[in-house]
Amino acid sequence: MHDPTSLEISREQWRRNRADAIRDLIDQYASGDHGDLLSQMFVTICRLAADGADRGELKILNTALRELRYAFKVFRPYAGIRKVSMFGSARTPEDHPQYLQAKQFAELIQARGWMIITGAGDGIMRAGNHGATRDASFGVSISLPFEQSANTIIADDPKLVNFRYFFTRKLVFLKEANAIVLFPGGFGTQDEGFESLTLVQTLKTSPTPIVLCDEPGGTYWQHWQEYIRAELLSAGMIGTDDLNLFFLTDRAEDAVAEILKFYKRYHSSRYVGDQFVIRMERPLSLETLAEINDTFADILKEGTYEQAPGPLEGEDGELPEKARLIFAFNRQDAGRLRCLINRINEAP
Repeated sequence: MHDPTSLEISREQWRRNRADAIRDLIDQYASGDHGDLLSQMFVTICRLAADGADRGELKILNTALRELRYAFKVFRPYAGIRKVSMFGSARTPEDHPQYLQAKQFAELIQARGWMIITGAGDGIMRAGNHGATRDASFGVSISLPFEQSANTIIADDPKLVNFRYFFTRKLVFLKEANAIVLFPGGFGTQDEGFESLTLVQTLKTSPTPIVLCDEPGGTYWQHWQEYIRAELLSAGMIGTDDLNLFFLTDRAEDAVAEILKFYKRYHSSRYVGDQFVIRMERPLSLETLAEINDTFADILKEGTYEQAPGPLEGEDGELPEKARLIFAFNRQDAGRLRCLINRINEAP
């Protein structure tokens, strides 16, 4: 018979040995302030082995981790530059009005200092890289058995990242984007559009302008919006405020204006404990702050809207020059939150 106490001591010693080995690996191969997270990742790998994960499961995890690590590395040097992810059909000809509209949008937003992220294929994706130029373009390509190879503008560029999985590719599209613009497209475009809206609506990503841009006089997005109103809104599957999460236009100039307007005063946002913190380029007047407290009290969990001249404790001193609007957001009304951001941007 085994002594239960001895077995427990043996398990505890094994855990200590494992922890010591992981710390040695972290000390040898990693530096910086994130050793706790790297350690947790090593523990997860050890648990996968203990779980008996099969080779197919390990290949999925290994590929996803490698793809994301490399993508983060490619984007990191450009972290300070705002970017817009462009979606649309890979089958749109270069002489089509939709292609020309997408190209014009990319030209106009790039002229304002932005970079473009596309799926690196032909059609609307090529139009985005075409208008922004290779230097201001990223490509996030996907391996498919048909119609998806890098277009001639972004091919072989260091800012081209190749993905095997759609989920890792879409994560990068949204993680790196400060705005989303969708041109007419097929199932893939609809998928990317609805995922963007879902993540913003459910507050799984930061507030982000989402623009649906058609060719001049086009009806693609008008018909899509009619479906949204007739089938989703009328049945109560979404709320009226959710319609504020996207902007529909058939003019490239208006698409650019909508994105730039979103960042007129709003800079970024994050949670600090239970408080939602909006960083602003300029503080609000006392009159506007009072108006916001009256108009948007419905999305407060408690308390009122307050301002601060700089970072809160817990922000690690980020963006010390930005003013803050601080409030206890109820974490459910994304459409109303977008209205609040619009009011902040419109304030004198």
